[in-house]
Amino acid sequence: MKRSVYEINTRVWIHELSALEGRPLTLADVPQAEIERIADLPVDFVWLMGVWRGSPGGVAIARSHGGLLEEYRRVLPDWVPEDVIGSPYAVAEYSVAPSLGGTKGLAVIRDRLARRGIGLILDFVPNHTARDHAWISTRPDLFVNGRPEDAAREPGNWFEAETFSGRRVIAHGRDPNFPGWTDTAQIDYRNPAAREALSNVLAAICSLCDGVRCDMAMLPLNDVFARTWGPRRDASGASLPGPRDEFWPQSIAAVRSAHPRFIFMAEAYWGLEERLQELGFDYTYDKGLYDALVANDAGGVAAHLDGDVAGQSRRVRFIENHDERRAAEAFSWERHQAAAVLTATVPGMTLYHEGQFDGRKTRLPVQLRRRPRESLDPRVRPFYETLLRAASKAPFRAGEWRLLRAREAWPGSHWRGCIAQSWDAGAEGRAIVIVNLSDQRGQFFVEVGSGFAGEGTVELRDLLTGARFLRDAKELGRDGLYADLPPQGTMMLELLRHSA
Repeated sequence: MKRSVYEINTRVWIHELSALEGRPLTLADVPQAEIERIADLPVDFVWLMGVWRGSPGGVAIARSHGGLLEEYRRVLPDWVPEDVIGSPYAVAEYSVAPSLGGTKGLAVIRDRLARRGIGLILDFVPNHTARDHAWISTRPDLFVNGRPEDAAREPGNWFEAETFSGRRVIAHGRDPNFPGWTDTAQIDYRNPAAREALSNVLAAICSLCDGVRCDMAMLPLNDVFARTWGPRRDASGASLPGPRDEFWPQSIAAVRSAHPRFIFMAEAYWGLEERLQELGFDYTYDKGLYDALVANDAGGVAAHLDGDVAGQSRRVRFIENHDERRAAEAFSWERHQAAAVLTATVPGMTLYHEGQFDGRKTRLPVQLRRRPRESLDPRVRPFYETLLRAASKAPFRAGEWRLLRAREAWPGSHWRGCIAQSWDAGAEGRAIVIVNLSDQRGQFFVEVGSGFAGEGTVELRDLLTGARFLRDAKELGRDGLYADLPPQGTMMLELLRHSA
């Protein structure tokens, strides 16, 4: 079953809507026309990225960080300090920002989305908090603590903070492959009390939404955390026992006991996606498919999709999000369309990013509330409107998926860039999707199997162009479906009729 989620940079969205309305808006005040525009796409979920109360300390850091200042100047040359509102991933408190209308404003927009059949997804940041989170002063033992020599040796990875028990040295949140995020404080998953506190936060969030996108979900895994931070130690430096069980299964199970249909989506990398699925996540990011598409590696795409169907159905496919380059900048228009068709039609959940449907090319730093004016590509939105309508049809929503084999049409014809798949919902409909990811014209046969074979005539329609094709059913079963596609060409065929 295909699902889709639409990521919105909430603070930018509300800022722009407020400018259009000529008055400050909250989530409760979003114009109904905007809700209808989202519902008409159509999508299953809206991910409101960045609704939580921000960090004053994080804002100060974001307004003085040399690397960020350079990025602001590059993407928004006329930026002013008021445009910099800090990272939404340095969370000071899991309460909705007052500027967005607080919890009441969130409840209003959640209800309005639900009336159009759209669920709400919010962020959960398990690895770290803002460095001025209340727990720093009241519960410093929930964080990774160090010694003065740590801060002296690695000032970018540690900071000093005043707490109820005196001055402490606390680690910044980190991906082990990069320096620390200086506006954050690292939760210590070796401490059972820290795990309990984060589980309680997660349980509270779940009453406000229908799912969570868990930021860097692999970082709390026991082995990943141990490689980054080592064993837990007491004040004398002696090792202490830490929890052996993983954090995620118990926390997810606790939520599911109260909210059985709640969705857990993991931002995940390093080949740990299947492991996180085993620990309870419904969906995990598919960075492997994204990287292969950006590299224009058709063979890599085919190999990536040629796996367990159940696992394929639990991946989040995307060609852009707030961490990646904009699709319109990363791909030529022809490759953009091919990649979009593929990610919209393979199993799992497809993630679309606000601005993707307009062909925006500027990836905005998450610390900014305003983005630059851009000349939008008029080809992009009509293409996506057609694609999303097609991908919402019954075969993709209720059908069984399988990858189809292709072969050369004749010796020397090009076919290895072909990715073909079928969706079969029986009486509710059948579809075949063919994408030529090659930069050469492809001429090949796709083995369609018994679903389109038999006696009589088969009529197919391309959902993207409206073109209709008549094929002899016996020839389809014997030879397969012939396709002649230009470089990066696509076909999204539905079965209209199969007559004797």
